[in-house]
Formats: sequence, C-alpha cells, structure tokens
Amino acid sequence: MPYKFQKGMMYRMPTHFGPAYGPRQGEGGKKFANLDSPKSTSMSVSFLTNKEQLEEFLPEGFELGSTPVVTVGASYMTEIEWLAGRGYNTLGVSFPAVFNGKKDHAVGRFLTVLWENLTDPILTGREELGFSKIYCELPEPRTINGQTHCIASWMGFKFLDLKLWNMKKQSLDDVTKSPRRQRNDGTLHYKYMPRTGEWGTPDIKYAVLTPSGNSNSVVQEVWRGEGSVQFHKATWEDLPTQFNIVNAIHGLEIKEYRGASFVKSVGGKDLSDQRILQ
Repeated sequence: MPYKFQKGMMYRMPTHFGPAYGPRQGEGGKKFANLDSPKSTSMSVSFLTNKEQLEEFLPEGFELGSTPVVTVGASYMTEIEWLAGRGYNTLGVSFPAVFNGKKDHAVGRFLTVLWENLTDPILTGREELGFSKIYCELPEPRTINGQTHCIASWMGFKFLDLKLWNMKKQSLDDVTKSPRRQRNDGTLHYKYMPRTGEWGTPDIKYAVLTPSGNSNSVVQEVWRGEGSVQFHKATWEDLPTQFNIVNAIHGLEIKEYRGASFVKSVGGKDLSDQRILQ
C-alpha cells in the first residue's frame, strides 16, 4: 500500500522513509531551543566597490541599498544541537539591498551565495529556506604572528584567501549600545528551483527574507581591525560548476577596504520564521 504524507510534518527527498530530520524538525517532530547551540566564530572583511557591478547581481524587484559595500564573511560553528553536537563552516558574500514588491518592502543584506562544507545544511537551507547554498571545502582558520588566515577551495583548487590583522577587542557595552544607522529587516535571498523536463523554466522563483531578531544568539567577544580578501580567478577546468560565481566576485573592483571583524557568539534560531516576500 503506498505511503501517505503525515500532516504537519516536514519532508524532502527521499520521502519514502518518512518525515525528514534537520534544524527545524528533530526526531519525533522535536524542536531545537538553540540556546547553547551553536558556538560560532565569525570573521568578515568589507570593501567598497562599484554600484554598477553589484546591480548586475540583483534579481527583478531588488535594488541596491545605501552604499555598494560588499562583506565576505566566514563562520565556524561547533556543538550544533540538530547535528548531535557536530559542526560545519560557512562562507557568504553579501551587500546592502532593498526589495520592493507588490505587498512587501524590505531592507537588509542580500546574500548572493553561501558556501558550506556539509551536505545536510546545504539541502535543508536550499529546499526549505531558499538560501543560495553550494558546497566547498572550508578548513579551520590559521592564526600566526597576529594574522588570521581563512581559505576556501573545491577539490584542490583554492579560490579564496581572507586575512585579518591588527584586531582590537571591543567593549561589549559599546557594541550593544551603538545606535543602528540604517534600517535592517534581515537577510534577503532569491529562491529559484528549476522545473523538471522543462529546462530553462523555473518551478518556483521568489524573494525570501530571514527576519532579523527572534534569535537566542549572545555575543561574547567582538574584535575589529584590518583585513583583505582575494578571490582567485578560475577556469572551467578549475571549478566546472562554480567558476562563473568565483570569477564574478573576483571581478569586483576593491576601491577601499572598510575594516574587518571577529565575533564569538553562542546560540541562534532555527530560521523557521523565514518568509516569502511578495
């Protein structure tokens, strides 16, 4: 007798073995509190670039935000509850953007791509949330002589070097009390899934928002200083499915760097507040 989908339970392929497990649904439908999970170390470098170059990355309905400043950020997470204490790492590229829809208006950072070094969060994040996630190797950062060095690669080809130095510890009181200069509704994404058999035709395509707030994340340390970022130009032979992504980011002019940050935090949220923008 063919199986039936259980009402209210989350599924993804393969569906033949019952409901799927992940960050928003544990064994027996369990939810995760995300109070002491994950433990995160995040590093980022920002730089000013050309407005015209960034506008080419925006889908219909979006426009560039206040300033054409790109942030490249790497996060290293451990003790993740939904992975039974395991961890994984991420690398994202984002910049300020605005979404103007028929019903919604949202201001935030547009996440163009998020590399991760584990399949499970890639699948859950792409299919359930609409993050533009793809895979790469992201080893732990290396620190020597006051400089922290992060790299990213794919099957032996290193496509990123991110470095931080002259980092100075900040007062948490000053960080938390500093006023927000700009509106921030959250992180903006564009979800796209192709239609099987109708190649070049979307099955779905729409803007998505990860709302700011509603998080159990507690910042423990903040450091600020200087940094640099370099994406290495690739050939098709180097990165058969990603060379266009890496080369597009490599092609961004770096007019000036806008600083680097190092943040340690604990806790988060399961992102079940993700919503479609219309």
